[in-house]
Amino acid sequence: MTRGRDVPQRPAVVAAVGTLAAAGIFFLGGRAMLVRRAAVARRRIGKPFEDDALDADRVWGERFDGPSLELVVFGDSIAAGLGAERRKDTLGARLARLERRPVRLRTAAVVGAESSMLRSQIDGLPAGYRPDVAVIVVGGNDVTHRVPVSTSVAHLDEAIGRLQDLGAAVVVGTCPDLGSLRPVPQPLRALGARLSRQLADAQAEAVASRNARAVSLRRAVGPFFVTQPDEMFSLDRFHPSALGYRRTAEALLPAVRAAFAETPATATA
Repeated sequence: MTRGRDVPQRPAVVAAVGTLAAAGIFFLGGRAMLVRRAAVARRRIGKPFEDDALDADRVWGERFDGPSLELVVFGDSIAAGLGAERRKDTLGARLARLERRPVRLRTAAVVGAESSMLRSQIDGLPAGYRPDVAVIVVGGNDVTHRVPVSTSVAHLDEAIGRLQDLGAAVVVGTCPDLGSLRPVPQPLRALGARLSRQLADAQAEAVASRNARAVSLRRAVGPFFVTQPDEMFSLDRFHPSALGYRRTAEALLPAVRAAFAETPATATA
């Protein structure tokens, strides 16, 4: 099974570059210069992947004792694991494998999703499904499509509340640092860094207000993507590689483990 078929079939990276250019015109001026920079980025990036991520949904860690825990992942292409060449290297699978218990993974994330699409991802869960832990990674597409921060955060806040109503402990990886995307030339890259930081800070505030857990991906893994781009990025130089997903999962892991520790299955084991 593949993912992302409900999203228009266009290169997400090219769309991101184009919309950042439009935003840059507003913030920085110099339309002709930004259009030239966007064209350079499109040529550099290309499209080595299709718009579908690998299907990693299954029970991981069956060799361990105890009842399986339910982990569901929401959000965009990073949450879906686009760029991973093996299903065990997707973000969800990495998180499930790092927990030394059986973990049943469900990936609701969709390539190209914005925060507004979290609602439909939750609506798509099977009737009666009750996750123990829900992980959300979203925001990059909100930045590149110039969604107002207040609108993005309102959608995230709603999603967290709905998941908590289902009994899930929620962990949010806040918007990654778009300034780490080396193929995107300046001044677009600096603009992306600024806007993604603003959204990440607002997301963290919303998460705290819901008594959920926020992990700053910009602080926790952003420096690795800046200093080790060849190792951390996949072939498109936009989405994480296997190592990039491993580092991201390790950054989220303490919060995910703390969330799992609160589940009834863990408490009674």
